This record gives sequence, C-alpha cells and structure tokens, in this order.
Amino acid sequence: MKKINLIFSVFFLIFQIQFLQAQEIPRIPINTVVERVQKYLGVYPVEKIHLHFDKPYYAVGDTLWFKTYLYTNQLEYQPSKIAYVDIINGRDSLIQTLRIPLKNNGGEGYYVLDPQVIKQDNYRFRAYTKWMMNFSVDYLYNKIITVGDAINKKLGSEVSYVTEGNKTNATIQFRDRGGALLARKKITWEAIDGWDPFDKGKGETDDLGRANISFSAKEKELFKKGRLIVKIDGETSMVGDFPLKNALTEYDVQFFPEGGDLLAGVDKRVAFKAIDSHGKGVRVKGKIINSKKATVVEFEDFGLGMGYTHFAPAANETYKAVVTINGQERTYDLPAVKTEGINLAIKTVANDAVQVEIITNDTYLDKIQNQPFYIFGQMNGHLIYGAQVTVKNASSVVNVPIQDLPNGVMQFTLMTAQGKAISERLVFYDYAENLAIQIKTDKSAYKKKDKVVLDIANLTSEKAATNLSISVIDEAKTPFDEHQENTILSNLLLTSDLTGFIEKPNYYFDEKVTNRKDALDALLLTQGFRRFSYDDLVAEKYPKIDAEFLPEQGIKLSGTLRLNTGRTYPNGGLLLSIPARAIKKDTYTDNNGRFAFENLNFPDSVKVTINARSNDNYRNIVINMDQSFFPAVDENNPYKANDILNIDKEMSNYLANSKNEFRTSILIDEVTVTADRKVQRTSKEFSALTGLSMADHRIEGDRLSGCNVLTMCLNTMLTGVTYDANTLKYYLTRSYNQGSRVPVQFFLNGMPIDENTLNSINPTEVEAIEIFTRDDLGTVSRLYQNDGVVSIITKKEKPKGPRMTLAQIEAMLPKSNVIDLFPLGYIKERKFYAPKYETDAQKATNDYRTTIYWNPTVELDDNGKATLDFYNADGNGKYKVVVEGLDSTGRIGRTVYHYNVN
Repeated sequence: MKKINLIFSVFFLIFQIQFLQAQEIPRIPINTVVERVQKYLGVYPVEKIHLHFDKPYYAVGDTLWFKTYLYTNQLEYQPSKIAYVDIINGRDSLIQTLRIPLKNNGGEGYYVLDPQVIKQDNYRFRAYTKWMMNFSVDYLYNKIITVGDAINKKLGSEVSYVTEGNKTNATIQFRDRGGALLARKKITWEAIDGWDPFDKGKGETDDLGRANISFSAKEKELFKKGRLIVKIDGETSMVGDFPLKNALTEYDVQFFPEGGDLLAGVDKRVAFKAIDSHGKGVRVKGKIINSKKATVVEFEDFGLGMGYTHFAPAANETYKAVVTINGQERTYDLPAVKTEGINLAIKTVANDAVQVEIITNDTYLDKIQNQPFYIFGQMNGHLIYGAQVTVKNASSVVNVPIQDLPNGVMQFTLMTAQGKAISERLVFYDYAENLAIQIKTDKSAYKKKDKVVLDIANLTSEKAATNLSISVIDEAKTPFDEHQENTILSNLLLTSDLTGFIEKPNYYFDEKVTNRKDALDALLLTQGFRRFSYDDLVAEKYPKIDAEFLPEQGIKLSGTLRLNTGRTYPNGGLLLSIPARAIKKDTYTDNNGRFAFENLNFPDSVKVTINARSNDNYRNIVINMDQSFFPAVDENNPYKANDILNIDKEMSNYLANSKNEFRTSILIDEVTVTADRKVQRTSKEFSALTGLSMADHRIEGDRLSGCNVLTMCLNTMLTGVTYDANTLKYYLTRSYNQGSRVPVQFFLNGMPIDENTLNSINPTEVEAIEIFTRDDLGTVSRLYQNDGVVSIITKKEKPKGPRMTLAQIEAMLPKSNVIDLFPLGYIKERKFYAPKYETDAQKATNDYRTTIYWNPTVELDDNGKATLDFYNADGNGKYKVVVEGLDSTGRIGRTVYHYNVN
C-alpha cells in the first residue's frame, strides 16, 4: 500500500492540456485555484465512522454488540481517539449516547436492550467523532436497527393502509401476547400530528381480530410525522401506535442529465430516479416524448428505480416522460433544453485511467474556443488531478491517469477561468485491491453444539497491521436481505461520501448482480455529493472550525475559575479526583482563569470531583464548567425509509426464539426480598399530568449535584429541548428546527410554573426531571397552548427531626468551590459470553442463541493468520460468518462465509 500513501500525500502534477492554443489569460491562474483547494484539503482531514453489528436486528432483552471503525484520509495527523454512538428511538428522541475509546482506529461497543427502557421500535444508531461535527450532519454514520419485543409487549398487530381519494383506510389485526386473535373488541382511535388529533373515532374488531379505520387524508403533510393511536377498550396496556407516513402512496420521478444540463444537439446519458413517498425506489418503465407526442426513446430502470438512457435533445423543443409505476401511467417534465452550454461526461473507466469527456454544442463552441477551462479531480478529500484546457472540438477527451489509487468515489469538476464550477460528474473506481480476507473452518458441516475451529488469513499482496471483527450468527433464525446491509465496503467507499438515502447499498457490491456497475453509475448520476464547494474554496471561504470539535485524544474536562464577583481567577489551583479509579490530577488556571484536565480515562457514570479549596479566599471562588456539545437530532434523516412497519410479522420467527431464550436465561427461583424498596416518584402522581404517556426522557436528581443554579444544567441536560437565549424560552428541538416558537410548559410537582421560577428551585431538592415530547390525548397542550412538557419532581419531605446545627446546614448547601460531576465516560468493558460444550451435562442444556460468536478484536500473527474456536448452538441450518476490517494503510475488506449445522 506504499503507492497509495504516496499518492495521498503528494499532489499530482498540474497538466497543461491544450487542444487549441489559448488566447486569453485566465482571471484566476490554475496554480492559485490549486493552492486554495489544497489549503482546504490539507487542513481539513476527512474522518468516517463505520459500525459492524453482530446481527441485523434484535429483541428486547438482547445485548447488541458492535465494533467501531474510524477511517481517515490523512496519515500525517493525530486522528480522533474517541467516537460517539447515539441511540435514537422512532420518535427522534435521544435514548443514550455512548463514548467509545478508539485504539488503532477501532473500538468495542455494546448496548443492553433493557426491557425497562427499550420497547419495540425502529432505533437509529448514529455515530461520529467530535471532528465530524464541524461539517454537515449528512456525513454522520446512520443505521436503522429494528428491535422487537417478546417480553413486555401485550399487544401484537399488523397494519396495512389503502388511500382512496380524501380518505385513508387502515386495516389492523390485533392479537394478544400469546398470539390469540382479539375478536369482537371495542376500540377507540385517534389520528394525531404531534400533540393534536386531526381525526378520531370508535369501532370494533371482527371475528378475525381486524379493525377497519377510515380517516381524513386531505392534508398529506400531517401524515409525515403523524401517528395512529388505537386503544382496546378496557385494556389500558393494549395500545397500538402506528406511524402514518406509511399511508402515503405518492411517487416522484426525476431526471438528471449527465454533467447537469440537457444540451441541444448533444447525445449523452440522461439518468432517472423513481421513488415513493418514503424515498425508496420503485420499478419504472416509460418513454420520452417530444412536444408532438412522438416517442424519442424508451427506458426501464436497472433494479432500484434508477437507470439511464441516451438521447440528443433538439433546440427549442420540450420533452416529457410518460412512465408506468405499479400499473398507473404518469407524466413528468424533463429539464428545459439549453441551446448553449458545456458539460463533463465519462467515456470509459479502466484500471489505469478515466476518460473524461468535455462536451458542448456547435453553437457554443465558437464562443469558447479561445477561453481556458479547468478540470479538477478529487477523491476522498485529496486532489488527484488538475488541468487547464482549451476546447477545440465539440467533444474533447481528457485521459486522467489513476493507476494505484484506492477504491472509492471520484468527483470530476469543470470550472471556468473565473473560478466558478459549472459541471460535475461522479464515478466509482473499483480496480484497486481491497483487504483480502479468507475464512476456513475445519469442517463444512457440523452438529448442534459441536466445536468449530475457524481460520482467518490475510491474503492481501502486501500485508500491513490489520484490525478485524467477526460475527457468527444462526442465519435460519435471523434471515436478512444481504443487499440491505451497509457493509464496511459500501459505507466507507460509497454511502459516506453521498448525501441522502441509499437503498440497499450492498446491492452495488454484490458480484452476483450482473448489472451492478451500470446501477452504481445510475446512482452516482442521481445522488448528491457536497463535502465542499469549489466556488467557496476559490473564494477562500473555508469552514469554521470550533475549538471544541478538534480531534479528541482523550476525555477533557475544562472550565473557568472566577470570583463570585464575576472576575476571572488567574493562577488558581484545582484538584480533580475520581475515587472509583484512584485518579488524582491537579492543574492551574491561565491568565484568563481557564483550566483543563486532559487525557482522562474513566468509565461512564462515575463520580468526578473538582476542588478549588486550596486557593486563598476560596470561599469566594466559583468553578464554572464548560458545556459539552453534541449534534442535534436531525428528525428528517432519510434513513428512516428503512423502518419496518409490521415488526411483529417481519420478526415473528426471531421473536418466538427470543421468548424461549428469555425464559431459559432470565427466570430464576423464587426468592424473598427483605430490603426496603425505593419508590420512584413520577409525574403520574400529579392529576394535571396523568393524561401524558410514558416520559420520553428522565433525568435523575443526582446528576444535578454540580449545578449552582438549576438552569446551569437545564440548558444542556434537557434531551430533545433547545434553549433560546434571545427569547429566554425552551422549545422542543424538533419543532424549533422547523421554525416553531411554541415553548414547552414547565411543571413543578404537577403545578405549572414559568421560566423565571426555575432558579428558585434548589437543585439538591430535585428527585427527577421528566421530559414529554408528545401529548397523545392533548390534555395538557390544549389547556396551556404548549409544545412539550418538562416536569420537575422534588424529593418528599422527611419527617421533622431535631434542629440542625449551622454546620449541618452549611454542609447541605451546594458548594461553588467544590463540584461533583457525573460526566459522560467511556463505555464500560464487557466481554461476549461464548459457552463451551465439552461434557454431556453441558450439552443437555437448551441453547437458543442467535449470535453464536462475536469477537470485535481479532489479532493476526506476523503471517497474517489467526485461529479461533467456539461452539454451535441448538439451531439447525446455515450459520453465517462475517468478517470486516481495515488495515493501517487504508485497505478495507469484508468476507462472508457459510457452514451447515445438522
């Protein structure tokens, strides 16, 4: 891989390609453009995150295992040593953030799907580094993980929607937790958008447990975030909650001329993309007709609603596409034909060169023959080509040498001599060697609970230090469409460089798909790519880097030391202690009173104390900690298209196995509990809030111990809530980002309060804060005209005892010069349990495991080999082995292997 490193650290020479001697001097010399582009590419390294999960979906009670990979395009800087993983539920509420330490660009992670916290839903796992927060959220890692429930869920359901005119009909079949049909049951239902219902009614299930519900479909916008809530009368625990976005049945077909324009008289590709209202591709075929309704060309998609055709549009002509989608004929306009213009196109892609074609029409050729243009090629944040050209013919081919480059997306851009980008073309290069991983087992077929010996070998021509992870699953119990996977290859080489939703990304990497390269080309002709703008770079408009979002090398706790008058306190001493880890560190403030404890290492949920009492006049010193910033939850994330609507049906086999596994692994002998049970106070105690459903987030009072005043913590701790310093109000983040300025309503022990009252609440008296992002019944929102509820619950008063001394009272007061924190620490270490079956007694136990083996850190020896062993479970059929990883030079690899268990 030495050649790749060299190319990615040394810029290609600038070629002067002159098809006709230029007569005009460029307004911005190409060397100036190169210098400005290189300034960006050299200073702003690209970091990408990939997560390898042990299996594609889970059930409540499972432990979800994953490996975090960091991929960077720069080898000469210190990459991030910390990655973050957000778990976001189907309502766009943040459940938890995990902090993953990275070593050799890899880190181990897991998440316990606690039945007390997790319910059946489609969860989004979003991963990133702090450095990635300087750029668009479009490039953060996102994956939908579906979680079913075979433990707590008492109501099973299957829903389907049919829209007819201004009415949408929902047919829902209900079952109890045992699978029995809920026949002849009375129901009440509401179709809601956020907090308010826009339709509601009553009904009854038939003999097959089916309910037919018809509601208004006039305002389709309400469906995008709306939900259908169905309650079985008399059964408070049986409530069905169904997203209405699945009721939308709209289609759209867009056309994308290669290079950006339909040019009169120029024959080139015209790509198309047909999608439904969820962003998923639909099969389409049709024809392009002119203004006289004559057929110009016919077309059909390559498989995922995308494809391309060729035709040469005529000047002063208009074109439409007549397409057939699901048996229905529809008509769409094509872009207007330009009489003059110049575009880039791709002629051929080979292992050593890409032929880039500069195309114009005859009417425009006469005007540009003496004008210089620039062509730039970039790949993965590196400038790989630059040339100044003058055009002699209507079609001119530039041969771009690309030998020894790694695989990935290349972006070619045509620019005027004034520095304005006018045409772009993306192309995928896949002739380089990936990380070659070979998997072998000692046998091709095994019996239940047999020992498996598995060999892994790195067959890459030039071996380097390798970082691998391996999962083995019972594929019969966890079937999944392999094309749906966003593998380490499809993610790091393709989707991480594109904006928008990519359906079935592994489809483009499956060599069994005969037209995959054509399909991939169609994808690149229709998908967005905007890591940076050449126009901004030429104008020297570079991204602003936040000092808080530099590549992290370890956990950092920082802040400012002040006197209680507000003045900063220079050269002040502070002591940090973490008793659980036996850590003590001291530091001093600078001239501005700033301090920082860096490169800390501690697990999550441990207590950290920072003490400033060693200073003179310490009673008047106040420690102000810096806030921690994380990306807001982007509610319009396109990967929601991968949500599963009927989870009970789609995961029926897995959930049946999960129920068996839960019974054998969780149930214990009856015991007698003698200790006092701590009763947790909730908002349900207060009559004004009883209409609200379960809180979306709960903050325990012990997390507020470091707050001098309550708003110090509220401004950063309220998950899903944004504080606006201009209005001094709090808003639901999802509504605020959409322009709404309807504030949340605060309650103190069930009584409404305003924001001015918050700082009169002593943080030490708070037992918990509950956040409600929805009001399904509208009992609160209609009364207070609010959007969201924050309920503050204080501790119950203890019985009065003897009078307290002054020293006891002072000890209870919050100290400004000593603060206790519970900052986000590293995820706690945990190892995957793999049982051994060496005796008959051990083999007599039931083993319902679906993940047979998981190892996030596979170490190869000096010869690039490793041998692993594990034992099968009770499942019959195919077992699937997946190994993913990367090496120190940037090569990426993935291998899938199957063996049989009889």
